[in-house]
Amino acid sequence: MAKSFSESYKQAGVDITAGYKSVELMKKHIARTQVFGDTADIGGFGGLFGLNMEGLKEPVLVSGTDGVGTKLKIAFLMDKHDTVGVDCVAMCVNDIICCGAKPLFFLDYIACGKNVPEKIADIVSGVAEGCVQSESALIGGETAEMPGFYPEDEYDLAGFAVGVVDRSKILDKESIGAGDVIIALPSSGVHSNGFSLVRKVFDVENKDLHLTVPELGGKSLGETLLTPTKIYVKPVLKLLDSVQVKGISHITGGGFYENIPRSLPKGIGARIPRKNVRVLPIFDLIQKEGKIPERDMFNTYNMGVGMSVVVAQDQADEAVRVLKEAGEDAYILGETVQSEESVEIC
Repeated sequence: MAKSFSESYKQAGVDITAGYKSVELMKKHIARTQVFGDTADIGGFGGLFGLNMEGLKEPVLVSGTDGVGTKLKIAFLMDKHDTVGVDCVAMCVNDIICCGAKPLFFLDYIACGKNVPEKIADIVSGVAEGCVQSESALIGGETAEMPGFYPEDEYDLAGFAVGVVDRSKILDKESIGAGDVIIALPSSGVHSNGFSLVRKVFDVENKDLHLTVPELGGKSLGETLLTPTKIYVKPVLKLLDSVQVKGISHITGGGFYENIPRSLPKGIGARIPRKNVRVLPIFDLIQKEGKIPERDMFNTYNMGVGMSVVVAQDQADEAVRVLKEAGEDAYILGETVQSEESVEIC
């Protein structure tokens, strides 16, 4: 392997030795995640994971895949690449736990115009951090150098995660009826959705993203927008062990109107008092600067609610207590109602 080199390929824009250096630099980050599974060394043709079947009567694998989207454009403009990996992991594992599953392992895919090993290692450091937060093993990935397809200083990032749940514990939205309680788990910010609109509203390519913004508590716009997506795995798994959870929604692209109905049965809607929603300052700023109708905001962004959970009314207080104990400032968002209208924000 050490002697593998092609001058012709390098002249075409692909330096395979840079790929080897990237792998060496990222190994220390990957090692942080290997406590979560029996994994082989990175660099083989497939990622290996030893599945512990103890306590599982009928295990069902649950998979999720996603990318970071045009939030990456903010990372390029800020020249900061060590947080978007957290977003990539979060977008996958937060979906997996909506089924009641525990994430097991993760693989990433990085496509770039030019392989700069230090930059690739920065990206993977964020992926590893996301894996640590979700107790997932980073068991492999792929870095593809694609000159002429991507600009030299740009890249794309996507990922794939697998989790497991006992069949009897898969969440069944049909158990939800009118009068159940919807609990909000706060978001950390915009997360990884709606950035095409964000970029248009703020004209980010022509703005100094490092300047502080009073409405954002003295933080810069770039810093605020790059805040990583919150990973909800640990508090939600603790909640699943404590109360009967009927449904979970990961509030991503499409906001309240698209995502909350995905965890509700036909004929059941969500009634959410507008005053209950703890909207983060960044969303107020987006709405103000872009003159965006409020309904469009709730149909595009999480508005400060990264995940919602449905439980029976008599278990709501206990659910909030468990989530708070796990570090989430959870609160009652609304209730389920008999309705053909999926989401009503009133």
